[in-house]
This record gives sequence, C-alpha cells and structure tokens, in this order.
Amino acid sequence: MGTTTENKTALVWEGELGRIKTMSYRALHVEVNKMASVLKDQMDLKRGDRVTLYMPMIPDLLIAVLACARLGAIHSVVFAGFSAKSLKERINDSQSTLLITADGGYRKGQILNLKDIADEAVENTTIQKMLYVRHIGDTLPINTQENRDFNYHDLVKQANNYVEPEAMNSEDPLFILYTSGTTGKPKG
Repeated sequence: MGTTTENKTALVWEGELGRIKTMSYRALHVEVNKMASVLKDQMDLKRGDRVTLYMPMIPDLLIAVLACARLGAIHSVVFAGFSAKSLKERINDSQSTLLITADGGYRKGQILNLKDIADEAVENTTIQKMLYVRHIGDTLPINTQENRDFNYHDLVKQANNYVEPEAMNSEDPLFILYTSGTTGKPKG
C-alpha cells in the first residue's frame, strides 16, 4: 500500500542542540492553518497588512511565513542575529503592525533572548502587537506588555484547523526582502 502525499515528510528540522522535528505535509498544513487562524481571528491581521518575522531558524518561522501568505499579509523576515537597531530600521521601513518573534534562540550554544531584543526594537515604531512562540521554554523569563504581547501557545488553543486562503492577484506583494545594510541603509 503506497503512501499519499499528505503523509510524506514535508519538513525535517534539526536544532543547534540536536533536537529533531519532522512534519508531514498534512501536519504542516494543519499548523499553518492554526497560525493563520490566530493571526486573522485574534491578531486582526488581514490582506495587505505588514508583518515582521524575527525568529530563529525553527519550524515556527516557516509556519508563520506560510500563514502570512495564506492570509495575503506581506511579511518581512529579519535575521535573528540582528540587533534591536537593525530590527527597528526594517520595522519602520516596512510599516509593519505585527511582529512575530520567539522567546529566544541558540547561537553557538548560547541562548539569545530575542524577545528582549524585540521589546527594545519596537519602541516608537508602527508595531501594535507582538506574537511570540516559546522555543527555549520556561527557563527563559519573558517580559510582556499588556495588550501588546501575546503568547502563541496560549492563543492557538482557540484556533481553527482551517482558514480559507485569501484570493490574490499575481502582482500583489508577498514579502519584503531587505539588503543586508552592510554598505548603507538597508533597502527593501
């Protein structure tokens, strides 16, 4: 008996500390829809809105990118090794209203507190809400600002398993990709 595509492996991820996670196409589809549901129903994200993603290379990053695409939101991925200043520049330029980040990530075996960097970066920007995933876990304390910061793992409990994809025109923007900024101001 052959396997259908939905049961085939879509994603194999190995973290810096050796943790491995695999997802089938079906599981990935469900997770993308759940994230899209959280973004649409609880974060009020809609077609054309701009979202900045400041996350380590974890499956949640891919899920967030695909969820934004499903909703017709324009996303910009910012390298999680960038400083608060670099993140702020890209947020201001893109006019993002939502920042999706993680509590932290690993870099050369050390924990990088991404949420603290994100908190510093969003001051005096267009960001209205911040959604964060718990990648490191409870060992990394998280400071939250009421009515701005939301834990994805709390919100996903009320998420739907399916969100109708937004119909888009072929000319509609999907993402903003910035130059590194090493030779001047980053350009999107």
